[in-house]
Amino acid sequence: MNGTFESRRGFFITFEGGEGTGKTSQINILKTKLKALNVPVIATREPGGTPGAEAVRHVLLSGKAESLGAEAEAILFAAARSDHIEQVIRPALSEGAIVLCDRFIDSTRVYQGVTGKVDIELLKKLESVVCDGAFPDLTLILDIPPEEGMIRAGARRKSSETADRFERENLEVQRKRRDAFRKLAENEPDRCVLIDASGSENEVSDRIWSIVEPRLQQSEII
Repeated sequence: MNGTFESRRGFFITFEGGEGTGKTSQINILKTKLKALNVPVIATREPGGTPGAEAVRHVLLSGKAESLGAEAEAILFAAARSDHIEQVIRPALSEGAIVLCDRFIDSTRVYQGVTGKVDIELLKKLESVVCDGAFPDLTLILDIPPEEGMIRAGARRKSSETADRFERENLEVQRKRRDAFRKLAENEPDRCVLIDASGSENEVSDRIWSIVEPRLQQSEII
């Protein structure tokens, strides 16, 4: 670990939400906007972002770790996150880049914590050790009804692909996750902003930019 994270000069934005909310598409749109402003920016994802973390991603999303239980899954997510932070996120922020990450700690809080029933104190300890100060400056929680999200998730899959470990779960579970994400936005309003993810990609990206632009200006990033 590298001690405190006070010296970073970049800006860390995470995208959260249930299945099919359009996180990946919106990250790509925002990345393109920032590049057009000549702002250094990288886009990454969790679990993943490094060769080791991508290997863990395969194990988790394939469902091979499901039989081990949600607590073991949380520990695997934490291991992947540790490598991701130290190899990708922390160095990029230290160089002054904006980091856009598809899922981060809040997904673990919701998926393994709320619906997986993993003890919140264990999750807090994992966060503290793994993140070591590398927490998001801004979290955008994309929100749509789970029914719509599952349709979107199914439409984006190739015919040769199957639903992943978390997409396979029923609508009741997906609704609980939506409620949990919305509660996170209520409980941490300084960091988390709920974004209406319905409508066209351009409409959603405009909503996101209306939040991101003033935050970056305030931080003198743009």
